[in-house]
Amino acid sequence: MERGGFIYFMANAHNNVLYLGVTSNLHVRIHQHKTKKFPNSFTANYNCDKLVYFEYYSSIEEAIGREKNLKNWKREWKNELVENLNPDWYDLSDTIEK
Repeated sequence: MERGGFIYFMANAHNNVLYLGVTSNLHVRIHQHKTKKFPNSFTANYNCDKLVYFEYYSSIEEAIGREKNLKNWKREWKNELVENLNPDWYDLSDTIEK
């Protein structure tokens, strides 16, 4: 059975730091960011604990491909992607299923 995956953006409270990640379990991964399970990680160091954007893919390989593509984008383009779905940069973590 093929496993799906997600790409996601985490932001800090001021939305001036953005982290792009990929995972097969979005709920668990967001919880890890919010609780700073990995205290030396980028998201912990820069207080990126707000899920502002995510996309689902039917395979983790597709999600990884999308992540690699997005990593080459300018910050302005990433902001536009977030703002098209989430113009107020709300924390979307409560909208994901467990």
